[in-house]
Amino acid sequence: MANDDAKPAGGANKLVIRNIGLLLSGDLRQPILDANIVVAVDGKITAVGKRGDVDVAGASTTIDAKGTTLAPGLIDSHVHPVAGDWTPRQNQLGWIDSYLHGGVTTMVSAGEVHTPGRPRDVVGVKAMAVFAQRIFTAFRPGGVRIHGGAPVIEHGMVEEDFKELATAGVTILGEVGLGSVKDGKTARQMVLWARKYGIQSTIHTGGPSIPGSSLIDKDMVLETDADVIGHINGGHTALPGDQIVELCEKSTRALEIVHNGNERASLLTLRTAKELKQLDRVILGTDSPAGSGVQPLGILRMISMLAALGEIPAEVAFCFATGNTAKIRKLDGGLVAPGRPATFVLMDKAQHSAGKNLLASIQLGDLPGIGMVVVDGLVSVLRSRNTPPATTLPEVVST
Repeated sequence: MANDDAKPAGGANKLVIRNIGLLLSGDLRQPILDANIVVAVDGKITAVGKRGDVDVAGASTTIDAKGTTLAPGLIDSHVHPVAGDWTPRQNQLGWIDSYLHGGVTTMVSAGEVHTPGRPRDVVGVKAMAVFAQRIFTAFRPGGVRIHGGAPVIEHGMVEEDFKELATAGVTILGEVGLGSVKDGKTARQMVLWARKYGIQSTIHTGGPSIPGSSLIDKDMVLETDADVIGHINGGHTALPGDQIVELCEKSTRALEIVHNGNERASLLTLRTAKELKQLDRVILGTDSPAGSGVQPLGILRMISMLAALGEIPAEVAFCFATGNTAKIRKLDGGLVAPGRPATFVLMDKAQHSAGKNLLASIQLGDLPGIGMVVVDGLVSVLRSRNTPPATTLPEVVST
């Protein structure tokens, strides 16, 4: 695992995290790594290994993990940002920074649909998408990386519109079905145009969530063939169980399970994916902000719920919100490996949890306590203000 090819040059920022008790990789193929040290230079991981195998000399910052767990920063595959760190859906400021305290370091927009007066004409749709893409490329609350600028398709859009959006830097569509396009044939054509120019698509699944949205059943989902089956467990109202199973069986696309959905449908989706031996398709989101509020611990709650009730190992559940999402969403984070961003969550079991360690506590349904969040090699959060207190806290021992 060690890779010392990249040596820090003069003035480089070198981060060393030592005494890691458990290292979660984010990779389904090997979710736990036999390593206790991570080294990063200028925000990128250069080595993962054990003392004696890696070069820890000349560190700008050293973190003593004190036996706690290190995992990749969590990714929320389904959010609805609008303007900066404010959400008009709940008229709340600082919601993104609050998610950082829940371990979320990357967010993917499923459409800026809560924008008051959202335009529905083609020129307005494109203008708003480019505007949001530019804003969230430049603005990172607390360091959270937001992949924004996700236009919702509307009638009247043609192939040239998708080419224009891609040229401007737009890489994702908002949820198909939240705009005026409600039929599978039209939606499929637009999804194909988007895919041709490198724009990834997500489709709304289940009952309506906001005024103007509609029921999207399994037939439209299958005909549209979007890259991500958005909130397959409903946002909030889920499809009947037989339709969910059919989507898992007949589609090869990503199965997105969200916090603001139907828990029973979540477990059905997970169980079906497991039976199909296709857990690599499972990704997690919150589908927030929403009518049910802002959920800073939403991704952690999903990991805990799926592990405790879905009968899968907790370390596998973490992969759904890290490596799986990074691979499907074509992001560079989500894994602890050389060359990846040095973006981590350090955590431990919550104080007084019945579990003997972090994984056991999550398996019992408890949330972990976050002691530190590192984004691109820099400490962004110390003790989380939102999680239960961790049993042991990591410490910055030198800078």
